[in-house]
Amino acid sequence: MTMTKKAVWVMAAAAMSLSLVGCTSFGKKDSTLDASAESKGFLGLGGKKPASETADATIGVNAYLWRASLDTISFMPLASADPWGGIIITDWYANPEKPDERFKATIYILDTRLRADALNVSLYKQTNTGGQWVDATVSAQTQIDIENAILTRARQLRLSNVK
Repeated sequence: MTMTKKAVWVMAAAAMSLSLVGCTSFGKKDSTLDASAESKGFLGLGGKKPASETADATIGVNAYLWRASLDTISFMPLASADPWGGIIITDWYANPEKPDERFKATIYILDTRLRADALNVSLYKQTNTGGQWVDATVSAQTQIDIENAILTRARQLRLSNVK
């Protein structure tokens, strides 16, 4: 199998990029690195974090936000959950009291710290019109309410672990 020039260039660029990963200081001595850069670890995606920030070293995002997200949307069926990437995707859920509308959620946990800006919720709504599911708008307040419910639950979990 022959490789095109473009494929060779892409592979060479990827190999060079990976070889630079170990050069995080780019000319600085290791002793001059600040604590925040050191705590980011490989490609700035993790590393050593205080136990109070992560609570669980086995996942790639804040464990309190992760658990709170799963607790808050536990009534919806899960389609996918990636604790290392911090993405939770639900399947469509229809409230038995309103079977003509259904919702789907995607939750993004963006940080290892318990912060409000480390969470993003996207909701999708469809209504059944003439036997067909049609996309409908979800109020921004509904998304904010779910984010707030998750953050409140995360704070409760955090406080329950304080010794």
